[in-house]
Amino acid sequence: MPIYEYQCQACEHELEKLQKLSDAPLSDCPECGKSALKKKISAAGFRLKGAGWYETDFKTGKKKNLAGSSDSAGAASTATNSSSKSGSD
Repeated sequence: MPIYEYQCQACEHELEKLQKLSDAPLSDCPECGKSALKKKISAAGFRLKGAGWYETDFKTGKKKNLAGSSDSAGAASTATNSSSKSGSD
């Protein structure tokens, strides 16, 4: 269930309410009692970051698993550099 933010147009009181999508918007302010609540538009309270299912599920080709590809590319170049140095001695 999403959390909705409301602000009273009469007294400027702000509140958050956990509601179902099918629930009717609140209208009565719990602070002043007037029917002046308006739903605010706000961003989500969290953001998913890093490697995981949400990063790779909808990507195709070279775009898939970007976090892992940069790490493995760096490890491969390090391995190549160390083997070429030891071979030239």
